[in-house]
Amino acid sequence: MHGGLRDPNLHRVRILIATTGVLSPAPVADLTQRLNSGDDRVIVMTVIRVPRSFLDALDDDVRRSFLDDTKDESDAEAKAASYLEERGKRAVDPIVAALQAVGFEPDVRYVEGDDPTEAIINTAEDVGAELVMMGATKRLFTEEAWRSVSARVMDKSHLPVLLVPGSRIEDTQEMAIIEL
Repeated sequence: MHGGLRDPNLHRVRILIATTGVLSPAPVADLTQRLNSGDDRVIVMTVIRVPRSFLDALDDDVRRSFLDDTKDESDAEAKAASYLEERGKRAVDPIVAALQAVGFEPDVRYVEGDDPTEAIINTAEDVGAELVMMGATKRLFTEEAWRSVSARVMDKSHLPVLLVPGSRIEDTQEMAIIEL
């Protein structure tokens, strides 16, 4: 267990946990503890698509002077950064809290991107991850599942990918069985 005596023959694994906010926190914390029981080499990330055109529209052109045609780029970037952090925190906070409850202090990444698969793989490379942990929100042996982000990460990444089932399998409403 984390913080206790550890078998020196076991390798500590740098884990990237990618979530959209649907991962079940308790199983993720338990699996992380089993895979990495003595090191804070855990990164939690989410990928957010920032709707920049929508955020730009919030600038209400009517309030601006007709003579002022300059656009403050730093204000637009600040809005995008704020949006990214706000949405990112909502997605990762339950996982971070569960990890902290078992003794981890994970690094947190909010990644802006339109392609979650690419963003997850690039982040895994950037942080030196040795394993990617993600949620499985669709039944695995259906045609639709192979178009999922999880399946694309498994296909395109050279890293092992551990899929953690949700509490219910969407299309059948079956309860997933999680035995640890």
